[in-house]
Amino acid sequence: MKAKRKRHEPEFKARVALEAIKGITTIQLIAKDYEVHPVQVSEWKKIMLAGAGGVFGPGRGKSPAEVFEKERDGLHAKIGQLAVEVDFLPKKVKTARPVRDRVELVEKSHPKLSIRKQCKLLGVSRSSLDYKPVAESAEDLRIKRLLDEIYLRDPCLGARRLVTILERDYGIVAKRKRLTRLRREIGHETIWCRPRTTIPDDGARKYPYLLRGLDIDHPDHVWCTDITYVPMPHGSAYLCAVMDWHSRKVLGWELSNTMDTGLCMRALDKALENTGQVPEMFNTDQGCQFTSKEWTGRLLALGIKISMDGRGRWMDNVFIERLWRSLKYEEIYLREHASLDAVGNGIDRWFGQYNSWRPHQALGNLTPDDVYGKAQGASRDAVAA
Repeated sequence: MKAKRKRHEPEFKARVALEAIKGITTIQLIAKDYEVHPVQVSEWKKIMLAGAGGVFGPGRGKSPAEVFEKERDGLHAKIGQLAVEVDFLPKKVKTARPVRDRVELVEKSHPKLSIRKQCKLLGVSRSSLDYKPVAESAEDLRIKRLLDEIYLRDPCLGARRLVTILERDYGIVAKRKRLTRLRREIGHETIWCRPRTTIPDDGARKYPYLLRGLDIDHPDHVWCTDITYVPMPHGSAYLCAVMDWHSRKVLGWELSNTMDTGLCMRALDKALENTGQVPEMFNTDQGCQFTSKEWTGRLLALGIKISMDGRGRWMDNVFIERLWRSLKYEEIYLREHASLDAVGNGIDRWFGQYNSWRPHQALGNLTPDDVYGKAQGASRDAVAA
């Protein structure tokens, strides 16, 4: 039967090693006195001398095993923290930035991270690094323009009916999913009754509609605004205009290639600058630009009451919706504007004619400038008196 290997306690090893370090007697005698092998005495001496510096270090009073355990636990904690951070970062990058922007973050000459690893961390495919954007086709632009015309005629048509109308009236064969994508790009949404499934948070507060039954009998009582899509031969633009509800006068407008809150803010600033007046009430739809804190905060700071159309209720802002129809049929669709400057010049010319020259039957065949200016003059006379 094989003899069981004898195990020694750390305190015993320390005593033997200390005797060997003193150098009073030989290793062989020490081994004989403590009944161990001389090789073990030599090894324990080496270990004790090598670890003597640790007695005065951060781990003093601790065995090598305890020091190792502490270091291992610290490394495991660090690895866990890095794993959480690596898992957290790609998720946030994917949700905060589009693919095209994430592709631009890849450094092909990075000294340590390969392109494969960078693409994995950023959540993009390696093939997207060599992708070159393709310009929008002429057919898509033509379909967008036709969709915009049809939407003005009947905003209640869905994608399935639009497939039929485009093929029947214009000879264009297009799939429903393609039309859905194009309508989403130009901001069209079919008007239909649906259940209310989204509850807005504090950052997207919806204000009530205040104009129902209201007698709007003087200028600057109520202003209204909206955004519309402007088709162009090689893309699209977005127009925001501010109108006085009583006189139908366009007080200010702004054109841009992006549909953001800044577009609406610039149109508002122009209206305030052009008139020098602040309305009592301002009506908009429930678009994200008009529910943003930037927009509502500006109106509240000016002391303006905020009114918003009901969900899907385009009739609540009917005057500016009718303005878009007239502008598009009488200016946008009649002329192929090749640039934003050309579109802006055409819109400026049409709004000038609309405000100062074109008679309005609803205004007693007066122009919006006549009604707005006459009321402003009467107000100034009353104040002077």
